[in-house]
Amino acid sequence: MLGINRNKRPVELGPYPLETLRRDPGVLAEELLRTPKTSGLSSNGSATPLVRATLNHLEAYKELREPEPFAKLAPVPKDLALRTRDIKGAGYFADASQIGICEMPNNGWSGNNNAAHQIAIVVLVEHSDPIDGDNHASEWISGNEHLLATLRAAEIAINLSGQISSMGFFSCAHWFGATDVDLEMLAVLSGLALREKELLVNPYVDEMFSLAAVTTDYALNVDQPLHLSSRNGKDFSYYFGLSGAISGLERWRRRRRPSHLGPYPVESVRRVDKPTTLIFEDEVPRIPTRANMYVRTHFGDLGKKASKEANRWSQKHPVSQGLVRPMWSLKSLQEGQSATKTASKTQDPEANSKALKALSHYLGSAITGICEIPDYCWYSHDKRGDPIKPYHKYALVVLIDQGHETFLGASGNDWISGSQSMRAYLRGAEVTGVMADFIREMGYPARAHTNLDSHVLHVPLVLHSGLGEQSRIGESAINPFLGMRFKTSVLTTDIPLIPDQPIDFGVQTFCSKCLKCARECPVQAIPYGDKVIFNGYETWKPDSERCTVYRATNVKGSACGRCVKTCPLSKDTTWDGPLLHRLGSWLGINAMWLKPFLPPIAIWLDDVLGNGNPNDAKKWWLDLEVMGERSFKYNPENHVEKAKGANRPTIDPKKKVSHDTKIAYYPASSLPPPDFMEPYPTDRKKGLEIAAKAETPEEALERRRRGGEIPKEYIPSYATHNQKN
Repeated sequence: MLGINRNKRPVELGPYPLETLRRDPGVLAEELLRTPKTSGLSSNGSATPLVRATLNHLEAYKELREPEPFAKLAPVPKDLALRTRDIKGAGYFADASQIGICEMPNNGWSGNNNAAHQIAIVVLVEHSDPIDGDNHASEWISGNEHLLATLRAAEIAINLSGQISSMGFFSCAHWFGATDVDLEMLAVLSGLALREKELLVNPYVDEMFSLAAVTTDYALNVDQPLHLSSRNGKDFSYYFGLSGAISGLERWRRRRRPSHLGPYPVESVRRVDKPTTLIFEDEVPRIPTRANMYVRTHFGDLGKKASKEANRWSQKHPVSQGLVRPMWSLKSLQEGQSATKTASKTQDPEANSKALKALSHYLGSAITGICEIPDYCWYSHDKRGDPIKPYHKYALVVLIDQGHETFLGASGNDWISGSQSMRAYLRGAEVTGVMADFIREMGYPARAHTNLDSHVLHVPLVLHSGLGEQSRIGESAINPFLGMRFKTSVLTTDIPLIPDQPIDFGVQTFCSKCLKCARECPVQAIPYGDKVIFNGYETWKPDSERCTVYRATNVKGSACGRCVKTCPLSKDTTWDGPLLHRLGSWLGINAMWLKPFLPPIAIWLDDVLGNGNPNDAKKWWLDLEVMGERSFKYNPENHVEKAKGANRPTIDPKKKVSHDTKIAYYPASSLPPPDFMEPYPTDRKKGLEIAAKAETPEEALERRRRGGEIPKEYIPSYATHNQKN
């Protein structure tokens, strides 16, 4: 019964069945008689490390409260239902617990009254599940639940405000500690809360929530206040998820799990001593950040057309506009000075590991792992070309779910695709940013590494920290519970920790038999053949150039994640997920002996069921395109246009493709020097020649057995460059 109507439930209705609650328009008259009030932030002392770290991040968000709108109004629909679907969908996409909309009453202003803002979008974020009492993180969290939920609510409000402003409308974000409105009154008017004497309560989460709001002149449909009879919404339908919302039983399952393990049964996955793909650690070259394909796109290495799109290709949708601005505001908080004295109760590596994992999950990560950092996982040089000397021992790696509900509605390369990545990157920056700041406040060095500025390579750290195995897509890893539907953020530190072991849930066998991502790739950038050795790694090597160029120049969408969408392992494995998904996941993890037989059946069934096709019932966003060269900063020339088409492909099991697709390799020897800030064009002909003679794993093992030299292709270009100069 759980999740029986999940695939039919529109995203804009949210994870709670608010639509089933009785409403009472008469409450409006009572609220209009009230005197507005401003409630402050609630925390357990302003001097604790976690409070200071959180307040630092909230302070960064304050600068974005009232963005200047683009000068030209976007061609948004006149139908307010479509507008409302878009805004509520974006809020739930960003993990709001509940969203309501009301007209902005004159007495709702507790500060500066902006008469032009006639609409209020109210965001409710529930407190995360309590942390186990024997976990040190419970002491950090106690009394700060409201503060941490406010951080999430503020982030969502900033996202929505930025989205609205990019469409040419005025908006302002409000949250406890930074508000001009009575948030409690707006929660009542928008149907999110009821008053019980002096207490504000919600039918599903009682008083355990925080609020934020966006006031705007963007016209939307409004909700009605709740009727008193709606005080307890936890009925039979709620517990069994009959509306398609997250079931009460699934929420119960999550609450009862150990805090440090998170919501998924990670303890059930087989652990091994080494990653399941070969890594010749003495042969893996350290490469400069300048060699990253996205950086190369910016500098023009992949051609003028891709270079022209480099500053906007993942940000050319209004939803992305709301996400990218706070990402940049958090960038300066990634690193900083540590306190001179270490905090008490921080010398036990096991206790630290459990506490930091629990805090990571509390802040919004899906799964967290820890590893010691091999030297080759550090970039050799940063974006400025300055050398990086490995400086921390441990990496705490967090996986951020890209959002399963929107994932269902997306095609993978449509207009929401770039936002799916940006949404996860922002949440990851927030989680690791707060934690790194917190650890520094406790007297240990720590740095957050995000998509905007990372000193480490994330994929090998995912393998070492036991969060995934190398996939056919080559430069991505697969997790047993999220599949490929995640992005990473990394925290490096020297606080004592216990590393996790790598995992083995049979991906090497599965991917060797499954070609679905290669078949469905829009530009045939994923190999059909066997694994090779590339820069010291055993991998299915994709055509990174072809993939990146398509992502940058996609004219009917923003970026691309078609492989993520079509991967048979990117499924909902919770209690609300389809029975076949849950059964397949359980067998894949707990019945390893079935691996030689199960993949062909699972892959065939995945196609028969149409998995990988977009679900139109889950599509909530408007197909719009932001025009402008630097979309993450305000530019009066930027504006939004109606998209000229949208990619909505379906899977094609009978598609005829050539298994001899030529894929170019660009190993360390072909990469630009770290301080070369001019175009360094790829040599595709040479890349194809290198690919043609790439070693197989067996050949590499034999070479090493004979004592043969490391292939010259593994020698970084900057080493040769330095010798010549």
